[in-house]
Amino acid sequence: MRKAAVIFVILCLIAGLGAGAVLYKKYAPTKARADQGAIYGAEGSQVALVLDYELQEQQGVYENGQSYLPLGWVNEHLNERFYWDDGEKLLVYALPESIVYADASTMGTSGTPLLLDREDGVYLSLGLVANYTDIRVSAFDGGDVKRVYIQSSWEPVETADIGRNGKVRQKGGVKSPIVTDVFKDDEVVVLDTMESWSKVATPDGHMGYIQNRFLKNIRAEQPVSDFEAPVYTNISLDEKIVLVWHQVTTQAANKGMEALIAATEGVNVISPTWYALTDNEGGYQSLADKSYVDRAHEMGLQVWALVDNFSDNVQTEVLLSSTATRNGLIEDLMAEADRYGFDGINLDFEGIREEAGVHYVQFIRELSVACREKGLVLSVDNYVPAAYNSFYNRREQGIVADYVIIMGYDEHYAGGEPGSVASIGYVNQGIADTLADVPKEKLINAVPFYTRLWTEKDGSCTSRAMGLEAAGEWIEENNVKMTWQEELGQYYGECENEEGMNYLWLEDVRSLELKMNLIRDYELAGVAGWKLGLETGEVWDVLNWKLRPGDTKEP
Repeated sequence: MRKAAVIFVILCLIAGLGAGAVLYKKYAPTKARADQGAIYGAEGSQVALVLDYELQEQQGVYENGQSYLPLGWVNEHLNERFYWDDGEKLLVYALPESIVYADASTMGTSGTPLLLDREDGVYLSLGLVANYTDIRVSAFDGGDVKRVYIQSSWEPVETADIGRNGKVRQKGGVKSPIVTDVFKDDEVVVLDTMESWSKVATPDGHMGYIQNRFLKNIRAEQPVSDFEAPVYTNISLDEKIVLVWHQVTTQAANKGMEALIAATEGVNVISPTWYALTDNEGGYQSLADKSYVDRAHEMGLQVWALVDNFSDNVQTEVLLSSTATRNGLIEDLMAEADRYGFDGINLDFEGIREEAGVHYVQFIRELSVACREKGLVLSVDNYVPAAYNSFYNRREQGIVADYVIIMGYDEHYAGGEPGSVASIGYVNQGIADTLADVPKEKLINAVPFYTRLWTEKDGSCTSRAMGLEAAGEWIEENNVKMTWQEELGQYYGECENEEGMNYLWLEDVRSLELKMNLIRDYELAGVAGWKLGLETGEVWDVLNWKLRPGDTKEP
């Protein structure tokens, strides 16, 4: 009996030990180390990129004892102002008052290349990017698994001290492989906090999970930047702008400026359509006239010479993709400013393709440098914002240019469906959307001095533009009943005659007054009108900044 009891005890002990071993195996922390190469997906000369603690799909390269970042990734995530001219193999960076150039032979202060031009793309040295970009950088590229941590956010971060030595694991749980070790008093960044575990970033450049009991002194810290951002000084008139475009198609048309301006009131800027680009090499046709500028100045007007890309012989994506061509065109325009004495340039590039976008914005940057040096006002015309024209990059325009102009018309256009040229909702949305990118102090909204008469006949629809006076005459001649459309902020009328069925959404003093009220309410920098000569005299009472509806004109 006693012997049986002993045997029973021994068996229980064996069973207990076995159960303990099972439990230990189940709950004991693993000592296995994570495969860091697999975590970061980087080996050899590859450099893993971690932006704001998110591992990126793109990778850098390690060469010449330093890390290089892919230019496309830098443009997309960090700094869009690094511009690469693939034809001339040239890196261009426009500062407010100068332009910096580099190629594959350009060395940094360390005696190593600032960029790499490889078969798989262009790469910029980490130091070059950091020099021109407001970021925090930590490079861990001395070991087998190379990685670079970049922080672009300057929001407060949560940090903590390590209370005692511990392990940071790939996932939450003691069975997850160890990523790295942390030691007492190490400072970590707390990325996410759960019930028992927290995701942290460690001083040796890793991310993983650690049990909350290892963390102490959790606090918020405000990163401090020592980056000196470039200051883009801009010219701003000391009064609200009332601009009119003067369509000049011949030299003789310059002589008619005074007669047209005499019929206006309150205009302080005139923009003659003088320069038309003619080819992809930067050639242009000029209708500039020195006496025109002199006469305008005598009348108290600034002259902003317009430059357009309307010629069928101009492919803007080709013209502006060459740094040499851009430089040559800018030099020519500056020489024209010296020759004729105009006060500014109005850039009116329309219908450009998306592939031209990056080159177009670079042209604006570079042109702004030259204009800033000469004291010329740079204004840029833009469509009402839409998904198809986002590459015009109004945000960057709003930084480097002096004024951004919304062409608040052509809601319905020749060749399209019949409708209003500029309904009040369309104009309001255009202003509101542009203000998301451009400060109100720089924003000018342009209004139409024309309307479109739409005609349907035999299943086809055509339209023709009419000035305000001509539209009123057509209404009277055809005895058209006009009805106010509150939702459009315009009168609408229709009639049938020998030409077909006619539809007219009228632009007149009342509709323009609503648009001007929007411009006032949004506190924009000014108003513009296309085009001089199509308006009626009453328009100038409406576009008067000093009057509101119900006010009487001062004697």
